Amino acid sequence: MPINRVAPATLAAALAAATLVSADVKFTSAWRSSEAGTVSFAGKKIAALVISQDDSLRVPGEEAIVRELHARGLQSVATYRIAPKEEMQSADRAKVWFERANVEGVLAIRPVSRDTRTTYSSTMWTSPYYSSFWGYYGYGWGTPYVVGGVARDTVVVVETTIYSIPRNMLLWAAVSETRNPKTLQAFVDELVKESVKELHKQGLARGIPK
Repeated sequence: MPINRVAPATLAAALAAATLVSADVKFTSAWRSSEAGTVSFAGKKIAALVISQDDSLRVPGEEAIVRELHARGLQSVATYRIAPKEEMQSADRAKVWFERANVEGVLAIRPVSRDTRTTYSSTMWTSPYYSSFWGYYGYGWGTPYVVGGVARDTVVVVETTIYSIPRNMLLWAAVSETRNPKTLQAFVDELVKESVKELHKQGLARGIPK
């Protein structure tokens, strides 16, 4: 099934409305720069950035990153506190604000897509609708719903990156999937927690106890 790309506001609304099982963040791919081992943010300021036009996602997301970084002994500031929102839309204008705030690194989270996936259980294939061709034929032209036979999961795809500002360099990047986020806040908190863990794993917080 192709990924359905959605506007940030639509994505946030979908997350807030989801009421299925709890979220589970899974990193599906990751990349690390060969120079990441030469960088440490210990004692330096990291900007928390959520790339979204929706403040209901951006503001609590950035505050969650700040809390998690502070809990791990790292200095951090939410990007929305650095500069007006409109200034963040331009790289040239935003650069001035980041430099003025003496930011050394950025942990950025960007929602990419929301995908609804359908899983068929064994009860579907052994049901009377599927056991014979003519039974399936009549069913296929009617309603496609079988109680207990189909599960539909909401999968949210998010991109997480860590940058060095002085070097203007990507240090680490990953794509994660979260299945059936229960609430927007729970989704953000879990994603942030896992992302900050990765920052430590990559050695970008050397000198700070885990």
